[in-house]
Order: sequence, then structure tokens, then C-alpha cells
Amino acid sequence: MADSVRWGILATGGIAAAFTADLLEMADAEVVAVGSRGPESAKRFAERFGIPRAHGSWAELAADDEVDVVYVATPHSAHRAAAGLCLEAGRAVLCEKPFTLNVREATELVALARTTRRFLMEAMWTYCNPVVRRMTELVRDGAVGEVRAVHADFGLSGSFDPTHRLRDPAQGGGALLDLGVYPVSFAHLLLGEPDEIQAWARLTPEGVDENTGVLLGWDGGAVALLSCSLTADTPQTASVTGSSGRIEFPRGFFDPERFVLHRPGHDPEVFTAPAAEAARRGYQHQAAEVMRCLRAGETESPLVPLDGTLAVMRTLDAVRDRIGVRYPDEG
Repeated sequence: MADSVRWGILATGGIAAAFTADLLEMADAEVVAVGSRGPESAKRFAERFGIPRAHGSWAELAADDEVDVVYVATPHSAHRAAAGLCLEAGRAVLCEKPFTLNVREATELVALARTTRRFLMEAMWTYCNPVVRRMTELVRDGAVGEVRAVHADFGLSGSFDPTHRLRDPAQGGGALLDLGVYPVSFAHLLLGEPDEIQAWARLTPEGVDENTGVLLGWDGGAVALLSCSLTADTPQTASVTGSSGRIEFPRGFFDPERFVLHRPGHDPEVFTAPAAEAARRGYQHQAAEVMRCLRAGETESPLVPLDGTLAVMRTLDAVRDRIGVRYPDEG
């Protein structure tokens, strides 16, 4: 592969814009195309960011042979269709989180990527963040002893109209998939897939969750207490408590700049991003990992493995089953 990796952007919403802005600041990335459901939105997005080609359909973008990898930034209800289209056309894919609506769709995408030997990764930027990676190294090396508890929350205080995507079952609405995927993924990163899952939620009149609590348990004795909300501005913090120490992340744990290690008999230790990584913005870390994998000929990222993505989707499905959230066409 050439030194510069050529990106296509599928969708033109806010997160597509934020990711594209970060890509344009990376010397080894080139944004060469954008695709949308219609030509006008694609053209406006291309003009805004100076992108050479604007495609008026997903299929046209997927068929663009000058694109190395497509970033799928649609609402998650369309991830299966959009990412599948790109994989079938021979493109590598970075697909926004949550990966899909459910584990059935996720399994189909993973099987397609592995059959076609195309790169596929969930855009769980937290896993690629250098501060989070340093935390996992410390935990693995025993800095806090045996992990006993994980706490994490992500809530927003908003008055979302019933037609807003966060309240629309047809678009995979609800706090869990949009926000709760971060606390759940954080717990999975440290402890793997849970053995026991309990949950409670208040549902909206449309039938999606607006305030949700999750309790995960592992046979070894560890627990995770997680929450997500569309009705409350929670601290958005996280902590990892072990038998001999504790790690605390401040607000914004999903894209942190630092964390603090507390151990008995020691002063608190503050860890920040390495100097070489500190200048990068959040989306750039995951973009760098995608490009590293492509240059190395890897079809999966060791930082965001597909088996891990499937495990998270199984947990999200189990939580939805317990709180009574089902989406159209799920039966």
C-alpha cells in the first residue's frame, strides 16, 4: 500500500464531519471520496472539506476503486447494510459504534469480512486511546492487583423530540446502544465477557430506553456497575478497583487525556498520553490503527478485535432482552 491511505466517508452527519476533520490533519491520510443517499448532501460535504469526489449513493462509493477504506458513519440501524455493501465491493471498513443493531447483524458482517478477507473494525476509539492502552498495561501487570469492580457511566441531559433518532426504534434509538456501549465496552476491555447480566430501565413511550442501569458479574467475583441516560448529565467517569489499588478516569473517560492510580502507601500517580501521542485528537488514534493494519496486511485489529466486538454485542442484546427493548424486524 502507498504511504498515503485513501479514505472514503459514507454518510454526511456530525460524526462523519468530526472524523473527516481529524483525518485531514494526518499527513498519511487522504480523504478522496464521500458517499451519501443523495447527490446534493454528498456534494455539500465534499465542498466543505475539499474532497475530490462526491457520490450520490452508497453503492457508488463502495465501487470507487480509488478508495482503500470506508468509514461508515450512518445511524447504527444502517451499519449492517452500509458496511456489508462496502465489504462486498472489496473495501476495507471502519464502522462506527455500536457496530450493529444486534449480534445477529454483527455476526453476519464479521463472517463476510473473514470470508472475503477484508479488513473490518468497529470504531471504538476508546480502545485506541493511548491513555486507555497504558491503563490496560498497568492492570495486566498487576498495578491494582486482581480487578474486583468496574464503574462507568455516560448520560446526557436532553429534551429529545419523539422523532429524534435517539427516541426512534427504527433507528436503534435509546441510551444503551448510543451511550451505554461505552461503559459496557470499558468493562469488557478489563474483564472480558460477563457470566451474569442484570439490568433495569425506564422506557420512552416509543419503547426505547432513556435511563438504564446494568450490573455485570463474573464467576471470579468481579462486578461492573454501569449506567447510561438520555435524561441526566451524569459524571461520565470510570474507575477500576482491584485488590491492591484503584484507577480513576475523570469526565470523558471514553476519550481521556489522563487517569490517576491510587495505591495504599503511595502518593496518587497521574498518567497522561506519551509525548508522541499527545498532539493527536481522539479520532486520529483509531484512524492511525486502521492505517497501520492496512499497511501490515492485517484484516483485524488487535486493539479492537472482532471477537471482542461480538462479545459486546451479545451483552448489549442481553441487556435489551432484560429491559424489554426490541427494534422493528427483530420479531
